[in-house]
Amino acid sequence: METGGASIATGCSGRLARAMSMIHETAEVSPGAVIGEGTLVWHHAQMREGARVGAGCILSKGVYVDRDVVVGDNVKIQNYALIYRGSTLADGVFVGPLACLANDRFPRAVTPEGERKGDEDWEVGRVTVERGASIGAAAVVLPGVRIGEWAMVGACALVARDVPEHGLVLGSPAKLAGYVCRCGRPMVEEDGVWRCPVDGEEHRPDGPESKTPGR
Repeated sequence: METGGASIATGCSGRLARAMSMIHETAEVSPGAVIGEGTLVWHHAQMREGARVGAGCILSKGVYVDRDVVVGDNVKIQNYALIYRGSTLADGVFVGPLACLANDRFPRAVTPEGERKGDEDWEVGRVTVERGASIGAAAVVLPGVRIGEWAMVGACALVARDVPEHGLVLGSPAKLAGYVCRCGRPMVEEDGVWRCPVDGEEHRPDGPESKTPGR
């Protein structure tokens, strides 16, 4: 999986990050966060300590990037999306407005004894979003889920299980409804091969990597 490692490794924090990237004055970026060159961080966005965001990304208004989250290059995170600790986003991922990548499978505010829970009282769940995948507006991705390369999660979907490469999932709970091209258009199935009607790209589920004729 590609996570924009080069730009993350050479990214900067604090004042230097603000010089290399466009970080709005209302954004809250921890001195312990790392931002790649050319990334835009808009109004009221927040990046916590240990978060690493690659080059050429867009963090729109009100985006929340939690502790130790890893984001690759050229990722677009739309308004008020919530990316919680345990999430890893590869290069070219799209996250729609109000989407939430959750990290607590058994959420409680207190222990069975009634005490407020701390970090030692729960296990961080992981969400992995592979290269080029898209998550629609107001979708919720539960911990333990992997979203495959170039997959697409429909708006308002509740994703509780893995999504295959190029898979299109819709509904609550989300179910596989077909496959999508790298251009984002739904593919059409014929004799076990899914093909994009726009550019001819082909995808064979559980088969060779998708390809576009002539490439």
